[in-house]
Parts: sequence; structure tokens; C-alpha cells
Amino acid sequence: HQPMFHLLSMLATTDLVLSTATVPKLLSNLWLGSQEITFSGCLTQMFFLRFSFVVDSAILLVMAFDRYVAICFPLRYTAILTPQVIIKLVVSIVVRSFSVILPDVFLLKRLPFCRTRIIPHTYCEHIGVARLSSADISINIWYGFAVPLMTVISDVIFIAVSYTLILRAVFHLSSQGARQKALSTCGSHVCVILMFYTPAFFSIPAHRFGHSVPRNMLILLANLYVAVPPALNPIIYSIKT
Repeated sequence: HQPMFHLLSMLATTDLVLSTATVPKLLSNLWLGSQEITFSGCLTQMFFLRFSFVVDSAILLVMAFDRYVAICFPLRYTAILTPQVIIKLVVSIVVRSFSVILPDVFLLKRLPFCRTRIIPHTYCEHIGVARLSSADISINIWYGFAVPLMTVISDVIFIAVSYTLILRAVFHLSSQGARQKALSTCGSHVCVILMFYTPAFFSIPAHRFGHSVPRNMLILLANLYVAVPPALNPIIYSIKT
């Protein structure tokens, strides 16, 4: 009943949503040749893909805060991270993610699609679908930039601040054994952070600016960040636990 395990269960649930939204359709595309999707199905897939990605990022931020409290304020850990606080954090994560991703659906629904309807991807991605429209998509592009800044980028900044404070507290410990024990509690979390953000940070700029990058490579990178983290997260935390 420790806060970290509640967060792990939520991370596992979100990873399951992410995989369910993308992998079955990907496999039917590659194995069965089923390369069609309805517009409503495309919007649904896009929403749950982006929603689960933003939720995952926020969960990793709360985990970083959990490690910060556990290492810097060990005697006050149970008083600070009470079940009520965890519930409030989880609700705020879901509300924030839903609020910033829902407008994507309406921004796509307003667009006319009179030209090609072939998506050069294995799943429906917001800007990729918007570019099929013959209308002005500047609002979609700007909102597509704003969402990562409001969510993922800010989460990464706060995670970096948390670990800076953690490292400062750890190196002030007098015992070498205490330092190793404190750092070992963060090992699995750091692995998951690197595994989650690294493919995304390569994939998103490559899609925006990498016009010389082969399309197959772009699709491979995009599939890595929706398939690899959900597959490896349970293994990392199970070994650690």
C-alpha cells in the first residue's frame, strides 16, 4: 500500500491503454493487410494514444516527487504522501491530460478531407492526419507545439529539478553505504524515464523537421516509443521489486 506501488499500477494501466490503442491495429496492418480505419476510429485512436502518453509523463513526474520526498524527507514520507494526496494527484493527472488532448479531436473534426485519405503511418497521429486536409491547419500546428510544452516538456523540467535536489541530498550523506542505498531506490525509475522519453524526443523532432530522414525510419522511431516502453516497464519494475 505504499504510494510508489499505486503509481506503478497506474503506470501499468496507462501502458495497457497505449498498447491497446496502437498495437492491434498495427499488427492487423502488417500481418493481415487490413489498412483501413474509419474516421471516428482514427480520432479515437489518436485521442487515447496522446492521452496515455501525457498521463505516462505525468506519472513519471509524480514518481520523481515520490523519490524526492523518500530521500530528502524520509521521516515525513508517510505524512506528506498520504492516500488522500495520491488520489488528488491521480485525479489531477487524468483531468489535465483529458483537458489538453480533447481539443485535438475537435480541431481535426472541423477539417475537410477532400484530397488523399492515405495516412503515411501505422497509426493516427494528430499532425499527420491534419496534413491530409485541404484547409488551413495552422491552429493544429500551433496547438500541436503547445501541448508538449504544457505537459511533457514541463514534466521533464520538474523531473530534472527533483533529481538535482535528490543528488544534492545524497552527496551530503556521510556514509557511502547510505549513498548507494539512496541511489539504488532511483535506479528503476531513471531507466523507465530514459526508455520513455528518449525515443519520443528523437521521433517528434524528426517528424517535424527531418525532411531528409527516410519515411521508414520515421515510422520505426514512432512505433518504438509506443511499443517498447509498455513492454519493458513491467520487466524493469518486477526485477527491481
